[in-house]
Amino acid sequence: MTASRTDLLQWLNELLQINYTKVEQCGSGGAYCQILDSIYGDLPMIRVKMNAKHEYEYVGNYKIMQNVFKAKKIDKPIPVEKLVKCKMQDNLEFLQWMKRFWDQNYGGQGYDAVARRKGVALEAPATVAPITTSRSTTNPGLAATAGRAGGRTPISGYRSGSAQPNEAIQALQAQLKEMSTHLEGLEKERDFYFEKLRDIEILVQQQVEALEADGKDDATLRDIQKILYSTEEGFEVPEGTTVDEEETF
Repeated sequence: MTASRTDLLQWLNELLQINYTKVEQCGSGGAYCQILDSIYGDLPMIRVKMNAKHEYEYVGNYKIMQNVFKAKKIDKPIPVEKLVKCKMQDNLEFLQWMKRFWDQNYGGQGYDAVARRKGVALEAPATVAPITTSRSTTNPGLAATAGRAGGRTPISGYRSGSAQPNEAIQALQAQLKEMSTHLEGLEKERDFYFEKLRDIEILVQQQVEALEADGKDDATLRDIQKILYSTEEGFEVPEGTTVDEEETF
């Protein structure tokens, strides 16, 4: 029988000594990696980001999983693009498969999940995009300050010794720090996907050049190049133009 969400979460939390409340939280990939580690005991857990907060970190965890699947000859596709979106149904189906695989392959040996994580304290992953858009929720001091904007008290009319201006500054500083952290994460994610596109560009170019050397052509490869080199205005690199290796698109 297929395990329910409640049963799966209970099993997962007991096995890994975590406190997940939703199946969607498995979408970060860390829990899936450690389930495999409980079976084989040889995953590079030091490289697994159990507290991953950004999609590029999720993808990194799944790369580790894919390497394990390949090394152990596990014939099961990993739908990474779906899982990283932290949707309930996709992660429920994959976690059900992981539970069946664990039941069939776990040898009953003891497993110290916390020790394998080097004692890293776990925060349950978010099931939505990590960027917070509500300032009133993140920084209540700002909300309180904003609420007084239309009042009768002038900006400079606060009582002597009031802590409100200091609280507002601290709230703004906290917001700035949070935004900087999110920006850094977005930049890393941008660079991660840019490198993927760059690898595709080079591979396609090599294939096109090899075909040209044999007097052949491939329409699909040409179409891929047009997509890679197109811009928002619809401009496309003319056929026969070689893109310099240092150029970006």
